Amino acid sequence: MKNLKFILILFIGLTVMGCKVNYSFSGLTETPDTFQVNFFQNNADLVEPGLDRDFTIALQDLIVNQTSSQLVNTGGEVIYEGEIVEYRISPMTATADNTAAQNRLTIGVNVRYINTKDEEKDFEQRFSFFFDYPAADQLTGSTKDTAFEEIFERLTQDIVNASLSDW
Repeated sequence: MKNLKFILILFIGLTVMGCKVNYSFSGLTETPDTFQVNFFQNNADLVEPGLDRDFTIALQDLIVNQTSSQLVNTGGEVIYEGEIVEYRISPMTATADNTAAQNRLTIGVNVRYINTKDEEKDFEQRFSFFFDYPAADQLTGSTKDTAFEEIFERLTQDIVNASLSDW
């Protein structure tokens, strides 16, 4: 009887571990074995140094952390590529003196998603998000870090949801 329980537990454990289905709070249930994120060139009218590198790394990190897929440099089962097409700071609200009380940083990314296993899932789509901050603050230091963190978090999650939610 003791051996039967051991064999049953071992069988269930191997069955569960052998499945490619992953539970995730992101809604992703199955994922590709490998993925590739090509460098996102910054083609925005206003170029922020390092933004392209930081965004590319943020997208790679999110996929690595939310899936069981392996990051590869070439030959990925799914491929992400594109460019940063918008980096804009604009006034949002005004004071009684007709000066800006709040500014908005908007970052837009054009993404091409290539699924090498099923080309019907390929797409090209623009994703955009923003961060509002007080006009008295300069977009430097911790304000810039916070803005990039929030924008990247939303952009990368939207990209992953659009590309992998039906795997």
